Amino acid sequence: MVYSFLYVTAADEEEAKNISKLLLEKKLIACANIFPIKSMYWWKGKITEESEVVLILKTLMEKVAAVKSEIEKIHSYKITCITEIKVEPNEKYGRWLKEQIE
Repeated sequence: MVYSFLYVTAADEEEAKNISKLLLEKKLIACANIFPIKSMYWWKGKITEESEVVLILKTLMEKVAAVKSEIEKIHSYKITCITEIKVEPNEKYGRWLKEQIE
């Protein structure tokens, strides 16, 4: 079994919660962690600093494409950050994660 965590940025906590709830209801993720952050990046030729929220979405690799598709349908950003990190959880957590989304 291959597990993935998806690192996703969102505009604010409300958007992060909406994304998480949708994915949980569709059984595409087992868990979402939500963190407030400060981001600095290039946008339209200048350095921008913004408050954002990061989601870490925990799922199975076989669900990643569906998760990305659902996020892109509802996300407010023109360019959405969705990155995948393959992980190897301990046996008990991996089993729990799998049970939540099957």
